[in-house]
Amino acid sequence: MFPEYDVIVVGGGHAGCEAAVAAANMGSKVMLATMNMNTIAQMSCNPAMGGVAKGQIVREIDALGGYSGIVTDHTMIQFRMLNMSKGPAMWSPRAQSDRMMFAEKWRLMLEGNENIDFWQEMVTGLVIKDGRAVGVRTGIGLEIPAKSVILTNGTFLNGLIHIGDKNFGGGRAGERASTGITEQLETLGFESGRMKTGTPPRVDGRSLNWDAMEVQPGDEVAGKFSYTDTPRLEKQRPCHITYTNKKVHEILKTGFDRSPLFNGSIRGTGPRYCPSIEDKIDRFADRDRHQLFVEPEGWKTVEIYVNGFSSSLPEEVQYKAMRLIPGFENAKMFRPGYAIEYDYFQPTQLKANLETRLVSNLFFAGQINGTTGYEEAASQGLMAGINAHLAINEKDPFILKRSDAYIGVLIDDLINKGTTEPYRMFTSRAEFRILLRQDNADIRLTPIAKAIGMNHMDERIERVEVKAASAAAVEKYFEEVSVTPEVVNAMLAEKGTTPLKQKVKLKSVLSRPQVNLEDIRGKVDHLDDFLKRFEQESIRLAEINMKYEGYLAKEQDVADKMNRLEEVKLGENIHYDGLQSLSAEAREKLNKLKPMTIGQASRISGVSPSDISVLLVHMGR
Repeated sequence: MFPEYDVIVVGGGHAGCEAAVAAANMGSKVMLATMNMNTIAQMSCNPAMGGVAKGQIVREIDALGGYSGIVTDHTMIQFRMLNMSKGPAMWSPRAQSDRMMFAEKWRLMLEGNENIDFWQEMVTGLVIKDGRAVGVRTGIGLEIPAKSVILTNGTFLNGLIHIGDKNFGGGRAGERASTGITEQLETLGFESGRMKTGTPPRVDGRSLNWDAMEVQPGDEVAGKFSYTDTPRLEKQRPCHITYTNKKVHEILKTGFDRSPLFNGSIRGTGPRYCPSIEDKIDRFADRDRHQLFVEPEGWKTVEIYVNGFSSSLPEEVQYKAMRLIPGFENAKMFRPGYAIEYDYFQPTQLKANLETRLVSNLFFAGQINGTTGYEEAASQGLMAGINAHLAINEKDPFILKRSDAYIGVLIDDLINKGTTEPYRMFTSRAEFRILLRQDNADIRLTPIAKAIGMNHMDERIERVEVKAASAAAVEKYFEEVSVTPEVVNAMLAEKGTTPLKQKVKLKSVLSRPQVNLEDIRGKVDHLDDFLKRFEQESIRLAEINMKYEGYLAKEQDVADKMNRLEEVKLGENIHYDGLQSLSAEAREKLNKLKPMTIGQASRISGVSPSDISVLLVHMGR
């Protein structure tokens, strides 16, 4: 009934979608198997993409040929660049999306790829022969053959939904859980665990008093995620901000004795950085109020997402407390919030290419690896799709270093450190974040994607080359053109920085922390006419390169030194037990994780610098 596919992707969420298109665009014949084709690319939680560090990941996905940024640009209803008061390493794009349009656009893009087929049914197990994944088995007993399999099951593996003292199986509201895969993997020796996440109530926007809340508009000029020629948002829908209060907290506390979070019903660990409202009240008892973001679900729907009010309390407690929030006095609830527990697999069981150690040609991506968030999932799906294609074609794996991308940091953290709580990306996790900015992801990664065989990249490469050349031209202009004291001293005095005593190059003025390019424009002859020749993103890139030149050079030097350790390869067949100079803990961890390089070994918890020295000596260094 079925041909042998190159890649079967199990799951149609963000990880599954990116995995499917990545493998397909590399040239593989792909099947995307999902329990419900009507929920492909469903935004199960908040209707937004990006945010702090997450926005950088979306830009990196786009630079590598993924579709998340393109879909977001076509379906967003608001755009904001976060952290603009901080340095450019912290700037993070975020967009509110139209939930229904987002899923529809993703599905249509998938259907437009001739290398992707679909099958709507639960996958209940894997077909494994001689330690290799060779297909999947479905609920009605069909076997679909494949050269590789990617599992992107999200929250569906033995999913259990909690609302107060009620619980029932489900991978998402209104959808059944997936069974069979966890049990099979455990018999093969995989270590599984339980995690928990949650979602807030959805309410009827027609029942809210918007005048009682603060308006949160988008940026005056909306940005976008994709480096391709996607449409720019001309009009935007505002979000709103309101707050809980003591009365809200008191009502919520009346349901604590029935909360699965506190009575032991939930065994899984929840996300530290996105706690439920009852968890926030319990952990931050001194706080009289908590901020809520009231976010529309789309252009036309009246459904509203109450960001910050995630809860698994009894529905009547949620409803009663919600009506004490300013603006929510007459709120009508579409559905209550709930918590969901699901199975995940400790990601230290993966190689750096996201292939499992126990079964070859089997890849994991997304929440099955213990992460949380659309963006983290999508990036893993992209990398798994690329690497599944490379693996079956007997090519070297595609591995991003920590100095290459946030995606590299994410995967490196997972496979070396593992996680016991839902992993979320932050800028603080990336030690080379000045290099890994959202504005330069295309320059960093698009040439790499083209080199490994990602199709449809020719136009992207041309755009990168033009952008890089334009930024270089702007930098050269600032290095060659001089400015006199009388031209800029008034501006410098206004900025509170030392005036010039003699003519200097424009770059020298721009390098001052207090000065930006807009302060100089209009003051130097011919500068505006020169800059009109270039796109704004090229000008911004040039400004960052000039202002942070010293920091960038220093960080690159550190990255180069660290990356030299990545060049010292460790074979998978090294018997660490025979290296008695290693500490006992190092031998145990190295035997278990089998690092591919000295650099990877150095990032494993319990492997000390002296252990690394022993390994270097052993490798003849």
